[in-house]
Amino acid sequence: MRRAERLFRLVNEMRTRGVSRAGDLAEHFEVSVSTIYRDIAHLQASGLPIEGEAGVGYLLRPGFDLPNVTFTHDQVDALAVGLSFVESAGDPVLAAAAREARAKLQAGMPRPEERRLADAPYFNLQGRNRATPDVALLRRAIRERQIARFDYRDGDGNRTGRRVRPLAIWNLTDGWMFSGWCELRQDFRTFRFDRTANLAVTGERFVEDEATGLRAFMEREHCEARDR
Repeated sequence: MRRAERLFRLVNEMRTRGVSRAGDLAEHFEVSVSTIYRDIAHLQASGLPIEGEAGVGYLLRPGFDLPNVTFTHDQVDALAVGLSFVESAGDPVLAAAAREARAKLQAGMPRPEERRLADAPYFNLQGRNRATPDVALLRRAIRERQIARFDYRDGDGNRTGRRVRPLAIWNLTDGWMFSGWCELRQDFRTFRFDRTANLAVTGERFVEDEATGLRAFMEREHCEARDR
């Protein structure tokens, strides 16, 4: 990690911790205690209102705000492309969150960058491939590590009830899909949202392990793609 990035993160960490011991900060950033002492001395010399001393602890006085974050032209373009996609193709909750995130970013940007983001000529016309509310429901299941239950119709029209530990959501040109560990098949499976019905989050929590977690799924997908 570059020093400039560490200093930025150090200020944020001190804002949330309250009184901070140099040893705890050193452990958090995986650097020596003497490095933390030098960083804090540098921040104090730069005018940051940090009180305290070595061996006692440090406190960043409340009310201090970091200056606006700046972005390069390419970084602004990356934000514009990503936000445009989510606003156009995301489920209603995610699309609204993207619009709110755009507003927050623009409010915190210097004026030239704010205008570049507002006027960026990048559009994503995904109206026919917009995520349904079920995608929002499954996002919650993934975030909270809860088993999802639903009825599924395969390509031949056969219907089965499934209980799945959801791991990932995909957006492809022909629709939205999700992958997870299927308790019925005792294996990883990928499902199309447009073939699911009665999707519900059960409230039953699961723990990812080495055999059934996201990393194992992605490693197998990578191996299968390499062997094709």
